[in-house]
Amino acid sequence: MRKISISATLIGICVFASGVAGAAYPVYQNYQNGQNMPIYQQQYQQQYPQQYQQQYPGYAAPGTVQLPATNSTVLTVNSAVATAPTRVTGALPQVGSAAVAAGRRYYQPADYDRLADSGLSAAYTASIMGSLKSDYAGEKDAYVVPGAFAAADYETDTMIPLQVSVGASINNDLRIDFSYTRYSGLSYPNTVFTADYTGAANVQTSVEGGAITANTTMLNLYYNLDSYTGYLAGGSLRPYVGIGVGISLNTIADYVVYDETYYTIVEDLGETINNAGILTGISDVYAYHNGGTNEQLAFMVEGGITTDLGGGIKLDFFARYANLGKVKTSGSIVLSQTEWLSDGYGGEVQADYDSVFHYTNWYESGRLSMVDVGARLRLQF
Repeated sequence: MRKISISATLIGICVFASGVAGAAYPVYQNYQNGQNMPIYQQQYQQQYPQQYQQQYPGYAAPGTVQLPATNSTVLTVNSAVATAPTRVTGALPQVGSAAVAAGRRYYQPADYDRLADSGLSAAYTASIMGSLKSDYAGEKDAYVVPGAFAAADYETDTMIPLQVSVGASINNDLRIDFSYTRYSGLSYPNTVFTADYTGAANVQTSVEGGAITANTTMLNLYYNLDSYTGYLAGGSLRPYVGIGVGISLNTIADYVVYDETYYTIVEDLGETINNAGILTGISDVYAYHNGGTNEQLAFMVEGGITTDLGGGIKLDFFARYANLGKVKTSGSIVLSQTEWLSDGYGGEVQADYDSVFHYTNWYESGRLSMVDVGARLRLQF
């Protein structure tokens, strides 16, 4: 009888234990926390612990403590202090003033988050506009001061303006710089036209000297247009526009205008008989024009495209219109001329002296503007 009781007790214990295990692991009662699981189930458990726990409620994920269930709800407490951050994938956020525009090229911060922007550019002046003229063309006796009484275009063979700039990128679309540009190689024309003493005709005269230079400093603002134009050449070209305003120091060197024309003062030399010494004509007129330097308001408008060479190096190809204001002489002219006098017998002789005159406030001036095409190499760092 005692043996039967003991056996009954052992059987009851086993049945109770199996019932508890079946409650915790209703499907796979022989597997506990992955022990003796098939390999495919172990992999499923490791890769998808949450799905596995929902399918097998008795499973407790590693690092968790199972608490007694209330109303058939399994509560778990994660023993980890912190969880790994969630990785966000997808396209970079749009940047720029027109971020919603289609076809926008976006840049990593390492590419556009650069403050300093310095450059060196060289250009070729494809067109020069403006001309010099005499402000004193209507003055009395202006014919004795040879100059450009008719408009005279500037004379140049090749002019290559050089520019150095220092600036900063405000954002991916805007940049600003302070530039210094030097224009040289421009000169007063080799020949100009003056009026005869009646003012009725133009007489061609020759000129020596008169080199013109302009030293220009400007504050410039540039804006990238690819926010609106979209990709160009697969995104490797970025169109832009720019404007600038500043001061130009314009200088014209001294020059000499030589007029070899003989100007008649007395038409009928017979009237000079018995009147020796009367001025009958002048010739070989030299006019020494003192140059001048003046400050002028200058501005420019530029358009072009930028390509990235890598390492923060940019290359701009541009076309620029620059208006540098006026170039103007000092207004001082020293004139020397040969005089011819009546000999008292109906003829004339050359005087044994040259007459010299000094004119003040007789200016010659002209606006200086041009169109440049060129390239600029910039370094962003």
